Amino acid sequence: MPLIAVTYLTSHLLSLLGNGMAAVALPLIVLQTTGSPLGTAALAAATAVPAVLVGLLSGVVIDRINRRTASVVSDVVSAASVAALPLVDLVWGLDLVWFIALGVLGSFGDVPGTTAREVLAPAVARHTGLDLTRVVGLRQTATSAALVIGPAAAGVLLATLEATSVLWITAATSAIAAVLTRTLPRRLGEAEAGAAPRLPVLRELGEGVAVVWRSRFLLGASGLLIGLAVALGGLQGLVLPLHFALIARPGLLGLVLTALAVGMLGGAALYSGVGGRVPPRVWLPAGLLVTTAGFLLMASLLTPAVVFAGAALLGLGNAVVGAVVGVLQVQRTSDAVRGRVFSVNTALLMIAAPAGIGLAAVVAAHGTPVLAGFSVVGVWVLVLLAVVASRALRDLEPKELSGAQQ
Repeated sequence: MPLIAVTYLTSHLLSLLGNGMAAVALPLIVLQTTGSPLGTAALAAATAVPAVLVGLLSGVVIDRINRRTASVVSDVVSAASVAALPLVDLVWGLDLVWFIALGVLGSFGDVPGTTAREVLAPAVARHTGLDLTRVVGLRQTATSAALVIGPAAAGVLLATLEATSVLWITAATSAIAAVLTRTLPRRLGEAEAGAAPRLPVLRELGEGVAVVWRSRFLLGASGLLIGLAVALGGLQGLVLPLHFALIARPGLLGLVLTALAVGMLGGAALYSGVGGRVPPRVWLPAGLLVTTAGFLLMASLLTPAVVFAGAALLGLGNAVVGAVVGVLQVQRTSDAVRGRVFSVNTALLMIAAPAGIGLAAVVAAHGTPVLAGFSVVGVWVLVLLAVVASRALRDLEPKELSGAQQ
């Protein structure tokens, strides 16, 4: 495999590892430092709104500057926000205010970095001669691997090392990702020549939203991703923890998440290996069916074994759907607005998961965990039926990346 592709994928993996380790380690360290579970909730709530706003506006920036530079800066910001924690603790002492302030700073790196690396994928494919399907499939594999390794690594490190050491290791992971991305050729991140003149930020952002709105496929794809996030967020964030707590087996939640991550890894590896040999019109319906079956099994809460099987199926289908939709979105979006289009999806996903948790919480408060599970899965089913009825998935033929779409 060309060195450029290996470097791109490795930096993507390390960046997500850093984010994943921080997502697990920081709430636990906040709990250890403040002694209050409310502190962890306050940190999550305080960083959610800035992350959504940054997610929307970052697309405009990514379409204006070199995408490689955007990815590097994002990882540097992520590393700095984590590395600052032990330094602040040494000089002033950490409290909840510092955790929130640096958490908000970190959101300025995590979200734009994800979008920038997605936008770089077609450039990597073009400069290396690799098929876009293979590049996106390999990136999805790296994403799934990070979901497996990151939380596990954070747990092991916190059990064996002091919190300060874990923070330094987490920051170093993001910093190494930035260094690797910096070694990529600068031309890799350059926007297409002859791009339109710059407009006010909000107008440029509106153009990105308009591109999604005018495209039946892009709008349908956004709907699918939001439906996935609502259902998965509700199940993972509330239904399963509540169910396992009620049956006095909270440790099973970690096994479910492991099954989900392993399923994602398998689905991504399958798509990256043979994705180009099977047309999207076969991959996407198959992935949607497997995803729906996985959701229904998980929501049933029949037995732990059924939930594990559902999680594995969900991970498998979700990885395939994500990879296929990712390729088709790139092929149907011009380079000039690609950052804005992808950033709109990123921002919507950050809203969707908390919405799923909120819906599940309301239903569970007046019913049962099973009813709450089927309520969020019902959202996914309704979204899927609406997208199919809109004929957004009618044209799934691959398109060449040429001219303005390079």
